Amino acid sequence: MARLAAFSTSLVLALALWAAWPRPGTALTNATAAPELAGENWINSKPLTITSLKGRVVLVEFWTYG
Repeated sequence: MARLAAFSTSLVLALALWAAWPRPGTALTNATAAPELAGENWINSKPLTITSLKGRVVLVEFWTYG
């Protein structure tokens, strides 16, 4: 009986997760715009703007020396 209860609970949790998972092609957003990128030195490109990056996947890596 305990195994059936554990299986049922797992199934319900899996279905809830599946239902809440975003579908392909849907945007994840909290309705706030990203701030403009500011920096003194750009390496391997000219300075970028948020508008030029719209619709792209962006990895931002921050470095600090100190």
